[in-house]
Amino acid sequence: MSAVTAEIAADFLIEAQEILDRLGEQLVTLEHDPGDSEQLNAVFRGFHTLKGGAGFLAIHAMVNLCHAAEEALGAVRAGQTTLESQHFDAAQQSLDYLQRMLDAVANSEEPPHAPDELIARFDVHGVPAAPAAAPMIAGGGSNLIDDDEFEALLDQLQGAVAPIAAKPKSASDLIDDDEFEALLDQLHGSAAPGITAAAPVAAPRPAPATIPPPSGVAPAKPAATRSAEPEQTIRVDTKRLDAIVNLVGELVLSRNRLKTLRARIRDEELDRAVSSLDIATARLQNAVMRTRMQPVGKVFSRFPKVARDVARTLRKEVELELVGAETELDRNLVDALADPLVHLVRNAIDHGIEQPDVREASGKPRAGRVCLSAQQEGDYVSIEIRDDGAGIDPERLRAKAREKGLIDAEAAARLGHDDCLQLVFMAGFSTKAEVTDISGRGVGMDVVQSRIRELSGQIQIHSELGRGSRFVIRVPLTLAILPTLLVQAGEPVYALPLARVMEVLHAPPSSVRWFDGRPVLDRQGNTMPLVDLRRWLGMEPMQPPLLTIVVLQMGEQRFGLVVDQVRGREEVVIKPLPRAVRGLPGYAGATLIGDGRMALILDVDGLRESAN
Repeated sequence: MSAVTAEIAADFLIEAQEILDRLGEQLVTLEHDPGDSEQLNAVFRGFHTLKGGAGFLAIHAMVNLCHAAEEALGAVRAGQTTLESQHFDAAQQSLDYLQRMLDAVANSEEPPHAPDELIARFDVHGVPAAPAAAPMIAGGGSNLIDDDEFEALLDQLQGAVAPIAAKPKSASDLIDDDEFEALLDQLHGSAAPGITAAAPVAAPRPAPATIPPPSGVAPAKPAATRSAEPEQTIRVDTKRLDAIVNLVGELVLSRNRLKTLRARIRDEELDRAVSSLDIATARLQNAVMRTRMQPVGKVFSRFPKVARDVARTLRKEVELELVGAETELDRNLVDALADPLVHLVRNAIDHGIEQPDVREASGKPRAGRVCLSAQQEGDYVSIEIRDDGAGIDPERLRAKAREKGLIDAEAAARLGHDDCLQLVFMAGFSTKAEVTDISGRGVGMDVVQSRIRELSGQIQIHSELGRGSRFVIRVPLTLAILPTLLVQAGEPVYALPLARVMEVLHAPPSSVRWFDGRPVLDRQGNTMPLVDLRRWLGMEPMQPPLLTIVVLQMGEQRFGLVVDQVRGREEVVIKPLPRAVRGLPGYAGATLIGDGRMALILDVDGLRESAN
């Protein structure tokens, strides 16, 4: 494959993935309102664009499937027929096959063909849609075209377009949607004989600007008079962005080092220089972080299809609401959240939403409601999956955990309502009696929780019997640079994610009580569990006149971490863990602090659980 074709193929994969993500949501919307002509046109254009790009790259499996969908949608647009439920089922299923084809192309594998039964289901006239014509091969026996043949192809393309461009327009130089689609059809039709599975030998030269723009777009100025306006956007390889982010991280570490030295040297001119560097670094850091931000809508767009497929499989009625899709998050986090969110949405429909008859008998609407929302909260983003289903029965969870031998009877008896809900995160826990295609697929809630923790986030559960459940995920805006509170236990320094720190307080040792063999702090009539960082690390505890306690948030609960000293706040760059502590609970990463020493970043949830 030539460099030109490889670049075109890479661009096509990116655009095709975006189209597929949108098509799932658009098809669900169209199914709810088949008379929505705007949505119908959008779906048609999606399949049409996929077909055109696939045809250029000779991905015949994709061309044939998109052609079948396009034929059915075209007949509906022409008023010749209407779409039935089997057509929507076929369209949604075709998206799954198209995704497999894209994955195969991305891995340089042969794309799988959709089964003939699926193609046949697009039939809207009683006759299956004819497969798209296979591209003929220029030059007879060769799969390649030479320079002369490629230039001839360009001449054919320009010749086919010219009559349309010269078409007189009485009121405007613009063309409507139908004319634009007809133009695309002619382009694809005239290009087919010359486009093969092989790469073009030479990059095409710009053709004269004779094609009128689509409706709603102002006509382009002639090349001779067009002002040299700069492009507003460019496409950048994400690896380059990641490299820039890493360099900014190193700059932040150097800044922290200089700020530490400034405090020791106490030179006025140095103070001004470091202060200027601090401001410039903060601005650069913010600007670079923004370049990697993407709306969570990129992930949200796939959930209308997910919800529809699961609901139809379970014969349930479900309405999905998406809120806050414009909320932005680091690109790496957007991608990493996809699988946990899919699992939670599927679980909400499978475990939470009742069958329509059951809902109706209990006075609820037949259709269950699932809401997926996102909003920014300071340096964190909160994502919530909420349903109005049956809720989670804590007593059932308690009994199931005992039945599976995950906890003993004594421990089970001590669990409160919120503690019982946390049982769903235990490895091997499930309330399903049998494995199905929806649940019990080897990815339990423990994996979801682990994945969220890997992202330096946390997940909480709220549920009320008969009224539904809420799963709330909080993740940082970015994983590249993390605001922390530095603490000490002995000589080593440790970093705590600042978003989990509620307050720092001092208390006399006499205020510590023991309950069920564990230390707690009596505070205004309430007790708060304590974890001694020294004891957790295997060091001898100290007996100071006053305890220094950092109050940390863990879900809906708080606990106190007893430390020797609080050093202050510092933004750190997260590095991989050293081999010696990799895999141990309670550690989330490592970093270099301002004095040049390494500090381990503590995982608040893992620290609390491993201290029990």
